[in-house]
This record gives sequence, C-alpha cells and structure tokens, in this order.
Amino acid sequence: VFSEDLHASLYFVNASLQEVVFASTTGTLVPCPAAGIPPVTLRWYLATGEEIYDVPGIRHVHPNGTLQIFPFPPSSFNNLIHDNTYYCTAENPSGKIRSQDVHIKAVLREPYTVRVEDQKAMRGNVAVFKCIIPSSVEAYISVSSWEKDTVSLDS
Repeated sequence: VFSEDLHASLYFVNASLQEVVFASTTGTLVPCPAAGIPPVTLRWYLATGEEIYDVPGIRHVHPNGTLQIFPFPPSSFNNLIHDNTYYCTAENPSGKIRSQDVHIKAVLREPYTVRVEDQKAMRGNVAVFKCIIPSSVEAYISVSSWEKDTVSLDS
C-alpha cells in the first residue's frame, strides 16, 4: 500500500506468514511483516484487538517490531501466549496498516507414549487395532509401520 506522497509509504515485506509452530524448548522470533518510509512504529495485538505487553522471560516485543516468545517448561504453558492468534500494525505519517492474522503455537517437548488400543474379538473374526497417539502430538506424528515383538508386519 503506497500513499500519494512518493516520500512516504507503508508496505508489507512478507504478507504470507500465517502460522508459526515452535518447540517449547527453543522459543521463537516472529518479525512484523510490515515496513515503511519514514520509519514505522510496529505494534503486536491479540486477534481480539488487545495490544500485547511484555511478560518478562516469557514474551517480549523488540524495538524493531520482532515478537519473541522465550523457551518454557511444559508446566508454564499458557494458551493466551503460547497458542493464540496475533497480528501486527505498522504506522507512520502515511497511515496505518494491519497484517493478516498469524497463529503462533508452541509444541511441548515432553515424553509421550504411543500405544495400541485393546480389542476383543472371537476366534475367526476380524479385529481392528487402533494406534493411540496423545492429542498433544498427534498433528506431528504419523504411523509408518506396525510391529509385533519387534518384527515388522505387512499391511
């Protein structure tokens, strides 16, 4: 988006950023995808329109507009911070623009167990087994094979 004045502008640098998924053990840095001339003031908001604030050691907005979410232990997970939708704005004398929503989601790095659901079937009938994957990781796990006593089974 450019203004009529060629000496002032607002524009998006990377408007395709829609989702950021990061490990809780690493944290993440999310740049505001907007810029302009003269320099812009960048702010981050929750999708509800509430401007976000720094939470020491948890979330910080740098002067250059980069949103940082620090690494955290699973016990400190907070939906409002670690699994929420944000957007940023850029403002200068040309006006104000708003980025599209960016969903930021932390994936907890904690041990999990995949198991097979118990089934009952009468001899000679078919039994259908289901692989049970914890919901916290199921979006990131796919079943690639089945084994019985460490021997791979054909599909």
